Amino acid sequence: MNRPAKPKSAPTLTAPAGVAGPARWALAPLYAAGFTTAFGAHSIAAGLGAESGGIGLGLLTFGILLALYDVAEVILKPIFGSLSDRIGAKPVIVAGLAAFTLASLVGTLGTTPLILGLARLGQGAAASAFSPASSAAVARLAGPAVGSYFGKYGSWKSMGYVLGPLLGAALIWVGGFPALFLAMAIVAAAAAVWTWIAMPDLPVLPRPRYTVADLVRQSTERSFLVPTLALAAATSALGVAVGFLPLLGTELRMPVGASMAVVAILALSSSLTQPLAGRLRDRGQISSRSGIGWGLALVVVGVATLALVPTPFTLYVSAVVIGCGIGITTPLGFAHLAATTPPERIGRTMGSAELGREAGDAGGPLIVGVIASSVSLAAGLGTLAFLIAAIAVVCVAFLGHGTRPRT
Repeated sequence: MNRPAKPKSAPTLTAPAGVAGPARWALAPLYAAGFTTAFGAHSIAAGLGAESGGIGLGLLTFGILLALYDVAEVILKPIFGSLSDRIGAKPVIVAGLAAFTLASLVGTLGTTPLILGLARLGQGAAASAFSPASSAAVARLAGPAVGSYFGKYGSWKSMGYVLGPLLGAALIWVGGFPALFLAMAIVAAAAAVWTWIAMPDLPVLPRPRYTVADLVRQSTERSFLVPTLALAAATSALGVAVGFLPLLGTELRMPVGASMAVVAILALSSSLTQPLAGRLRDRGQISSRSGIGWGLALVVVGVATLALVPTPFTLYVSAVVIGCGIGITTPLGFAHLAATTPPERIGRTMGSAELGREAGDAGGPLIVGVIASSVSLAAGLGTLAFLIAAIAVVCVAFLGHGTRPRT
């Protein structure tokens, strides 16, 4: 008896044949790319803050140099994300890392505001290319284990946040800013070569012609807006923590080292939590809806505790709690986006989601700073906790229980 022919299945978007597990080795250089952008952003920012007086930076110049990296990312991330859909993620990642290398080499030429500004702007523009393209590549290579691999990717980025200020301080102590920029150039160049060798070429998928109405509809879909809002809320808490936890420690008369260690503890907590949250999501033990709700709830508890009971003990406890909340929310938000976005436009989606994160990174410290300057730091932190709680309610109310297949 003749058996009916099996229908042809869609081409797989996971690792090519011969790769153990879901793209285990193919994804490794992408983790290096994630570490590079976090290391570059935070090591320079911390170094500028510590050395601004020694290299003659005024407050206005200092603020501009800090902002250049993020300004470039806000403008360019959606553009490069869309470009990765058109020409492939791999060339965008490799070119972005190569450009990051060149921009870092510019920073080795001196410590004048002009050179530092050009290097910082170039690094931000380069990170705008390889950051969303790396997220898109993780989404396509990870297959059904998308939560686990976004957890690992986010964990390596968090390690960049932890090690960036520490390694930056050590390198500046050894050889000043030129030594730090040279180290970043070496890291970025190594990541570029590794990506070129180890990452498979992902096929460029045919993309339908989108009208302006289609773009507006896709950008306002609940499956995009709600997880992006959650990512922005989590990143706003991270942005506030990086700047205001050491300040709060100083107000509590803690040693400088102890105040700075709070940020490292938060980032380490997030780094350890993200892979676990991703695995639980892939196993079906938590959903995007419940996980993001609980993650943001932990962030609210941590921030509110700092506002109501600011002591050295609660500073460290809150750092762990906030880090765990960020570590749960971040991989689940990206995994939900990856699972609900057609693969032919995953780059644009990740670039736009990264834009939302940048808005949170800038908006959180701005809100807390404005209210703290006019009322009190406790009022600023309390306001942030209230806003994140409101976003958590929105996420629980409107985020779907499941995910539709990527078609």
